[in-house]
Amino acid sequence: MIKLTIDKKPVEIESGTTILQSAKKIGINIPTLCYMNLGGLNIENKPGGCRVCVVEVEGRRNLAPACATDCTEGMVVHTHSIRVLNARKTVVQLILSDHPFDCLVCAKSGNCELQDLAHKLGIREIPYQGEQSKYREDTSPSIIRDVDKCIMCRRCEVMCNEVQTVGVLSAINRGFEAVVAPAFEMNLDHSVCTYCGQCVNVCPTGALTEVDHTNQLINDLADPEKTVIVQTAPAVRAALGEEFGMKPGTLVTGKMVSALRELGFDHVFDTDFAADLTIMEEGTELLDRLTKHLNGDETAQLPILTSCCPAWVKFFEHQFPEMKDIPSTSRSPQQMFGAVTKTWFADKIGIDRKKMVVVSIMPCVAKKYECSRDEFKVDSNPDVDYSVSTRELANFIKRANIDFNSLTDDDFDQPMGESTGASVIFGATGGVIEAAIRTAYEVYTGKTLEKVDFEELRGMEGLRSATIDFNGLPLNIGIAHGLGNARKLLEEIKSGKSKYHAIEIMACPGGCIGGGGQPYIHGDTSILKARQKAIYEEDAGKSIRKSHENPFIQKLYEEFLGKPLGEKSHHLLHTHYFDRKKEIVIE
Repeated sequence: MIKLTIDKKPVEIESGTTILQSAKKIGINIPTLCYMNLGGLNIENKPGGCRVCVVEVEGRRNLAPACATDCTEGMVVHTHSIRVLNARKTVVQLILSDHPFDCLVCAKSGNCELQDLAHKLGIREIPYQGEQSKYREDTSPSIIRDVDKCIMCRRCEVMCNEVQTVGVLSAINRGFEAVVAPAFEMNLDHSVCTYCGQCVNVCPTGALTEVDHTNQLINDLADPEKTVIVQTAPAVRAALGEEFGMKPGTLVTGKMVSALRELGFDHVFDTDFAADLTIMEEGTELLDRLTKHLNGDETAQLPILTSCCPAWVKFFEHQFPEMKDIPSTSRSPQQMFGAVTKTWFADKIGIDRKKMVVVSIMPCVAKKYECSRDEFKVDSNPDVDYSVSTRELANFIKRANIDFNSLTDDDFDQPMGESTGASVIFGATGGVIEAAIRTAYEVYTGKTLEKVDFEELRGMEGLRSATIDFNGLPLNIGIAHGLGNARKLLEEIKSGKSKYHAIEIMACPGGCIGGGGQPYIHGDTSILKARQKAIYEEDAGKSIRKSHENPFIQKLYEEFLGKPLGEKSHHLLHTHYFDRKKEIVIE
């Protein structure tokens, strides 16, 4: 332990602690731009590049970057001397001198850390004039790169390379031409980008934003010729309230449904219904492979991997295409919902699928890409027309001048609004495999599962494992969230060292609750834990907690699908994967 003084306040900290961390301990906030601390992921980015966090250390001639300077015994630090304030102001003015002044129309306006810092420092003019960088805008199905707004903080690079291990973004060129971009400055949709959106979540400016479908949605809602149907993912209801001043972890399911009705949707349904449907297909697929494996069938691919997450799917298609036969062929709940809605439900209400618009509200920006995949279209008409993020929905509600906090709780429409507790937990890491186990256990053993809470599958550790007793059969389960952790499990499978029968993988930290389209949390993992807690609370409050007991799912199979893994369900609810290594384009 060492002792020092910061702004006349004594502090005792462990050796190796930075000035920034020490100041935070005693409630002193030092502004930063490039610094990023993802405590729950054990990732700390402290490059000292932006120089916004400079402080004055007595006895030191130059100012020190607080994020990259370790404390020493007896150190005396001043975080707000006139010299420090002038230096910070100059640094931000220099950054702004090469930054577009389109804050009024920028997608990050109101959530821009550079904007907030300029306001805090009282910057009202830019004394440094000169040439401004000009780069082309890069628009992919999910993410827009407006590189003119890049400030070279390199947070996205750390997230893409160290956390997700995707390796798309890095600093290229030098001097005035330096920028963070894919190799050879290729487009995102020509790279191995998975569209997980975690780079968007950590970008402090508008350099990285999601593709916004709100205006398209408004046009569709205003078109009397179209029937507009909405589905809402489980993680949305655990985070949407944050955009309206509610504390993290506040469940707003009923208010969300009311808001969607106020916005003018013709039918308000729940993706949780399709999550129950996913369990019927994926759980049956697990048991089918497991049974074949136990009977000595060497063609039965184990472990089976979950396939709900489109960013994870694109990750293995690019990085491990030789293993594309291992994941479940079951579509994601979003796509199952679209397929059933534009066939069974469209026929039920007598509407041509081309006059039906299916919109999803998702915590994810990769879902936007998933909607565009050709295998999820019929005669060029997508099963899900487009996806809207949690952030986009919140902005739409505000734009419509709806007082969200005063809304009464409403219920989803039927028949595709009924769901079980098993479907709700899809939103948290470990939830998909737990939901599958609840159903697979009863189908496999023929016994009633009395205890449906599998605590051993829950948690926030990046890699977890558990063994579930299937009536004498030990079923080994693996769980990973974050693509860096997924890579470790895939390497085990590739080397023949995997011990698992089934593995759940989610691309984002915490699962969908930490998705790339959720309200910004700036690395605060306590918010993820609050959202996770809300998800399990909703599950516990459900009267039905096993997917196969959903009466509307049972009716859907009786009336339309036949049976899980049957001919019709296989055609509508399953998919195939591609080797995307050959898709990389260098222009």
